[in-house]
Amino acid sequence: MGDTRRVVDGERRATARPLRPAAPPDDGTPPIPRQRRERDALAPKPPADPARDAGAADAESGAKPQPEPGAKPDGESGASGPQQTDSGAEAKAEVAAGGGRRRRMPFAHAVRTRPRQLAVGATRATRAWSRRPGGRTTLPALFLLALVAAAATAGAVVVPAAVGRPETVAEATPSQSVPQTAAAPATPPLPELTGMPGTAAPTGTPLPGATTAPVLPAGRPADALAGWAQRVSAITGIPVVALQAYAYAELVLAQTNRACQLSWTTLAAIGYVESRHGAANGATLQADGRALPEIKGQPLDGQGGRSRILDTDQGALDGDRVHDRALGPMQFIPTTWQEIGADADGDGVKNPHDIDDAALAAGLYLCKGGRNMTIPGDWWGAILSYNDVRRYAQAVFDKADEYGRLSRNVR
Repeated sequence: MGDTRRVVDGERRATARPLRPAAPPDDGTPPIPRQRRERDALAPKPPADPARDAGAADAESGAKPQPEPGAKPDGESGASGPQQTDSGAEAKAEVAAGGGRRRRMPFAHAVRTRPRQLAVGATRATRAWSRRPGGRTTLPALFLLALVAAAATAGAVVVPAAVGRPETVAEATPSQSVPQTAAAPATPPLPELTGMPGTAAPTGTPLPGATTAPVLPAGRPADALAGWAQRVSAITGIPVVALQAYAYAELVLAQTNRACQLSWTTLAAIGYVESRHGAANGATLQADGRALPEIKGQPLDGQGGRSRILDTDQGALDGDRVHDRALGPMQFIPTTWQEIGADADGDGVKNPHDIDDAALAAGLYLCKGGRNMTIPGDWWGAILSYNDVRRYAQAVFDKADEYGRLSRNVR
């Protein structure tokens, strides 16, 4: 049949556009759709469905159209094939010209951005802002604020979770507390004292640990504590003479160094560990407080775990011109005694072999450096300065605690 793109009027589809018939043909053939204009290409309509249109026409008329006499059914007519081919090709051309389905153009605010692009953009914006004067001033402040917040968070969350509840001094180190002491109100009133060595003070009846000025009698000042010492000695086993010396040293220090708050139980514990209250080497405390025979330790020659200290007093105190030796009931070495020795009995002599002088000197030594003996750290530091051996300090603690518990309720 030649070129199938020709139509009945002999014109090409490419050069002449067929006119749209005013009314559909009587044979039920759908009208040929006209070619979309360029402005209509953006929103093409779907091609008409002949079957649907015919069904709609039948529904409206209520009767099925009858074919003309002599006409062949659809599909048997020889002219229907080329017409359907032209119509299908024309529909494809229309879809191609219209670009297929309508494309949806996204709005500007709905454009999707990748997280990485957002991070890069934020980094660049922050860098640019930090180079400005306002950023150079504000950025360090923000950084410091972040550090403070992180530290506070770590202190509030991480540290408590790691270490648990805070420990007291006694829990952190075994036995690292102040030993029990005999409370002043629990002790009976003392006899009248006439004053401290070299001073005059009004009479009164202070207790061991009291802050009122004690008064001295004409003889040994510590003798004023004889009644109290006898009752405490019966419970603790400490000799009466030694108890008088320890308690009197507490009274003197309570007046001269109130902040130290040294208890006689600590002095008694040192006296026990050092010389069994003046009984080492077979010595005995006399009524005036002197230990006879004099107590002298082994030479400090570096042997047997002892320190090595060469002679410092030419043998004047310890009788040894080669090495120093510890002296008296409280075991002072010559150099320490020369620095801290005291005259507690008022006889004009600083004698390391006199329990009165030695107890007061030991109290002065423990209170050095502004120590407060009611604070665990100060108490342990003082004892270790007396003898820097942990086992020694623990022994002093245990004995002082024992004396304090036994004498707490003495009346």
